[in-house]
Amino acid sequence: MTPIADTTAFPLRVLHLNSQLTGGGTDDQCVKLAHGLQRLGHQVWLTGPAEREFSKIIRDLGIPFHATPPEGPLKLRFMLDVARFIRREKIQIVHGHHGSDLWPTVLAVRLSGRRPKIVLTRHLAKSPSSWFSRLFLLGQCDALIAVSNFVARVLREGVYEPDSPEPERRRRPPMRGDHRKIHVIHGGIDTERFRPLEASAQRRTWGLEPEHFAFGVVGGYQLPRGKGQREFLQAAAKIHPQLPRTRFLIVGRGSMEDVLRADIQRLGLAGKAWLTGQCADMPAGMNALDCLVHPQIGTEAFPGVVLEAQACGKPVIASALDGIPEAVTAGAYGQLVPPEDINALAEAMRALTFQSVSKEARAELNRKVSAGFSQEVNTRKVAAFYQLLFGNEK
Repeated sequence: MTPIADTTAFPLRVLHLNSQLTGGGTDDQCVKLAHGLQRLGHQVWLTGPAEREFSKIIRDLGIPFHATPPEGPLKLRFMLDVARFIRREKIQIVHGHHGSDLWPTVLAVRLSGRRPKIVLTRHLAKSPSSWFSRLFLLGQCDALIAVSNFVARVLREGVYEPDSPEPERRRRPPMRGDHRKIHVIHGGIDTERFRPLEASAQRRTWGLEPEHFAFGVVGGYQLPRGKGQREFLQAAAKIHPQLPRTRFLIVGRGSMEDVLRADIQRLGLAGKAWLTGQCADMPAGMNALDCLVHPQIGTEAFPGVVLEAQACGKPVIASALDGIPEAVTAGAYGQLVPPEDINALAEAMRALTFQSVSKEARAELNRKVSAGFSQEVNTRKVAAFYQLLFGNEK
């Protein structure tokens, strides 16, 4: 990629702190943001453990990477190492991402003896789990970025769903402190990669014939309930007898594999639904599907997978849950259904089966998503926010 010109900003020295780097949405957003800021001309480092899934990706992208030592008791060794790095490199912004890194980010800055700005991002649709963090964390940072308006609502007001079948949705109390520090910057996706493409080869790899209409759920499926994959299969069993050319794919990996395979057999979907495993080329995978189904049943801050599908010109059926509607409105092509409502999900899938999308309409969907939710847009918003923290003073 070529550098992005950013003549309005002065370069900053930015450190992104990430003690995980094992994969998943938070790591992906963290790495893409660091790379985008580097292309804008800022001096960016990413610090975290070596030999993790995303460590190689960081190096391949050419992002300066500082490998941290084993964490030690209470992450003390990790924080001391980061503090030395902040001091040595005269870091101006320290940005923490994972929930487990919020306090280590703050404490590493305090141990450094310098006064860089502390920025934290909340990638989850939950408030911090401890009462101590909810009470004091806002007072220790300069800003907290929420990745959706819903996340900001949780942090400012709290969200309570006492009758929810999902325990994690029943009680999400607010944070205390100066709520003016909470700012919404939606996550972004790479709309240069996720765009309408020809994907017949990927369809053949997945065992799809030209006459098949393929619904797909994309994402991990961890016990106990995954992201709604079991509900997806139940809805598939309702519509398949009337629509025999439909196929139902579960793309990803996780600990529910045996459960999902048993569901496929029990529901009479053998040969009609299957697990594809992890997809190495997700833009091709998204283009190979005819419709993305995102039947989330737990919490959801802001689903990048919904943006990716729409950027590829694909309709989306998704749960009307947490920050999901904010992502669906990016392209406004698809339908929201109540979470865990199998009948509503089945009817939405039935209504979208074999609906064709013109080449022009797919390109327009990509343009709409790109205009508001591309990785470049996200990066520029974060960079402008960093500048604002400094009052635009060189």
